[in-house]
Amino acid sequence: MTPSAVRSPSERDIWLAKAQTLVEALPYMRAFSGETFVVKYGGHAMGEEHLAADFARDVVLLKQVGINPVVVHGGGPQIGAMLQRLHIPSRFVDGLRITDADTMAVVEMVLSGLINKQIVSAINQQGGCAVGLSGKDGRLIQATQLHHATTDLGQVGDPATITPHILDIFRKSDIIPVIAPVGVGETGESYNINADTAAGAIAGALAARRLLMLTDVDGVLDREGRLIAEMTHAEAEAMIAEGTLTGGMIPKVRTCLDAVARGVEAAVILDGRVPHGILLELLTVRGAGTLIRGS
Repeated sequence: MTPSAVRSPSERDIWLAKAQTLVEALPYMRAFSGETFVVKYGGHAMGEEHLAADFARDVVLLKQVGINPVVVHGGGPQIGAMLQRLHIPSRFVDGLRITDADTMAVVEMVLSGLINKQIVSAINQQGGCAVGLSGKDGRLIQATQLHHATTDLGQVGDPATITPHILDIFRKSDIIPVIAPVGVGETGESYNINADTAAGAIAGALAARRLLMLTDVDGVLDREGRLIAEMTHAEAEAMIAEGTLTGGMIPKVRTCLDAVARGVEAAVILDGRVPHGILLELLTVRGAGTLIRGS
């Protein structure tokens, strides 16, 4: 749509204001030109149509200004819903879905099929050129079984090796890779991998400039519930030790710390429900979430 196509004066003003903001933002975004950003996409933002469109538009914009976005997505709620429809029980241990053969078939169908293609379609509708992959394609994510102290998790995997040259091919083109976190074992078996873990491993293997973890929370909060804009590895470890960080935030922070230790410049935990949160993180001094560095 062009300004002249907007009939309402107020709508026209809003369109022009957004266009002006974008023009002003482009020099800042171009400072990251040539860099790789791994974006973990999940949570409720995936289920809301307008947020999904905003996300797709932002990813396309990153590519257009020379940034290399790599999208890794989750899909836990969608997997759970499909299992329920098929009358397959869901069982969890420490937040990990026990994945037998029947469950794995559904996981792969939902992640590599339904969700992956929905995200690819959304990006393409916004003018991008996205291609969907799973970690099995080209043995991108080679995995081993994740072991639990008390329970056999079945086909739950842990990334052992990332094959980055596959993604290097996309970096040199206009294609945006969208990756489902399904890994492959030595004999070709499928593994269900936590999307955060997969994104962190891929970011480390690519030596990404940023790992952006889109979640359903603002970021890391202090004891008073205030957002922490930036923290170091030592500060994060101290917060875990003193009990400030609890529950599901601990594995997210540890994924960020691991990615930074593998060579990622910084990792960010931010709220994927905030419209254009990716752009806010890149273009504002404070950012949109919590940025974690090594030191």
